[in-house]
Amino acid sequence: MTELVRVGIAGTGSCLPERVMTNDDFAKIVDTDDEWIRQRTGIRERRFVSEGENTSDLSLAAAKQALDAAGVKPEELDLVVLGTLTPDYLMPSAATLVQDRLGATRAGAFDVASACTGFLTALHTAEAFVASGRAKKVLAIGAETLSRYLDMTDRASCILFGDGAGAAVVTPWTECERGEIIETTLGADGSGYEFIHIPVGGAAIPHNDPAYVKDDHFITLRGRDVYRFAVSKMAEMIETVTRNVDPDEVAWVVPHQVNKRIIDAALSRLGWSIERCVVNIDRFGNTSAASVPIALDEAVRDGRIQKGQLVVLVAFGAGLTWGGTLLRW
Repeated sequence: MTELVRVGIAGTGSCLPERVMTNDDFAKIVDTDDEWIRQRTGIRERRFVSEGENTSDLSLAAAKQALDAAGVKPEELDLVVLGTLTPDYLMPSAATLVQDRLGATRAGAFDVASACTGFLTALHTAEAFVASGRAKKVLAIGAETLSRYLDMTDRASCILFGDGAGAAVVTPWTECERGEIIETTLGADGSGYEFIHIPVGGAAIPHNDPAYVKDDHFITLRGRDVYRFAVSKMAEMIETVTRNVDPDEVAWVVPHQVNKRIIDAALSRLGWSIERCVVNIDRFGNTSAASVPIALDEAVRDGRIQKGQLVVLVAFGAGLTWGGTLLRW
């Protein structure tokens, strides 16, 4: 059996659209206000793409940042893996658009679709390719333009989401000596698919189907079910990936920015302080697959995450899907 290669994250990057949507902006659209939104979600504002700005555009900008931080040229990449539920087109994949525009001429490219767990799925895929020796340099991206799928008459859902992208360059650890991937886990339970989903627009009910209703082509969610699932899975994933280390040695948790109340409840269940958690949902909302890499990049760039620290990445979302990663930065 071939010995597995130690794998690390050589560089990170992120991109947020310039357009800011505050809670007051939503108060002009639906029956809500700043206090109502902040108390229930912790969100003050989020970013929306402008007309003509797409998932591949955000992905490209985040990818360039990550490559620059890693000191890797696009033509050195062997693979581009993009986690998203909002690709530019049903076909081709958004990853191929990024691969072309980057000039990653040697790289294969494909999307992975696991909603809010999208970046961790992409990261774990990248790690597997590098660990097995089938690739040496892989770009993992999480990116979304969820604003295109929001029902602006539904105040329970439209206030939650934002757009953005984050990326990481994955290489053998010996080439970067940072961000070593120590533990990974992914899971799914398709029986809960209706908790968070878009009812129409796929092959089951396509646009030309008599049953297609345009008003159903938006994100729908069952809030209480999502809350219970998310709190349970966040706590469970943290415990799973830290089972072989002293939990007190974990410096940072970088969670999916789903809802501040959910993050607080999960950490309380574990007896962990919120001070150990990277939280930016107040500024960016829930960016689905992009939320973990955006928060990771922010914490790396502002110096919170230091060399040698243990860092947990955790995500959970539609599918239902979930995942966790333990890093030694």
